[in-house]
Amino acid sequence: MVAIRPNVVIITGTPGVGKSTVARLLAGELGAELISLGELVEREGLHEGRDPETGSLLVDLSRLAERLSEILAATKPGQLFVVEGHYAQNVVPADRLLMAFVLRKNPYELKCILVSRGYRGRKLYENLQAEILDVCLWETVQAYGMERVYEVDTTSRSPEEIVTEVLKALKARKSRVGVVDWLGVLERDGRLSEFFNIEKQH
Repeated sequence: MVAIRPNVVIITGTPGVGKSTVARLLAGELGAELISLGELVEREGLHEGRDPETGSLLVDLSRLAERLSEILAATKPGQLFVVEGHYAQNVVPADRLLMAFVLRKNPYELKCILVSRGYRGRKLYENLQAEILDVCLWETVQAYGMERVYEVDTTSRSPEEIVTEVLKALKARKSRVGVVDWLGVLERDGRLSEFFNIEKQH
């Protein structure tokens, strides 16, 4: 049996943290092929329609994982991939992973970005709460272990700065988890209820 060589770098994180831009720049720097999971899902119909309340696509993760495995298997030796999407950790096989980068953003800044994109109600607050509660980070560590996960705080930083940090970590195969504590920040500022007040979400 031929051993599978790890050839995937994941860029994951809550919507709005800067994944698409960072992934595109990183793929350019690495000479890697970029796979945007959101675009792949939409293009190939790997979903079960839309959530009637939020309008978000209901992604079929098993079909997406299967399709991604096909794409990764049908490549020439030495081909690198950057896979971008907030559910990348649910579909990229562990034996394909070089490193996973989890982008984070301060919830105050993230809220402004999501509102500017038209996020409202449940869709807005579910995404903010996911960021505050480290959901993408936790899922990524669960999927791959801490030794291949690197957390990046993108707050008030340019995509170029972030890519430079990612490239250094990738070269050194350096892991890092536990960079931010958004719950602590909100508690300190006395603003936790702004993000977890159920009445505001409807």
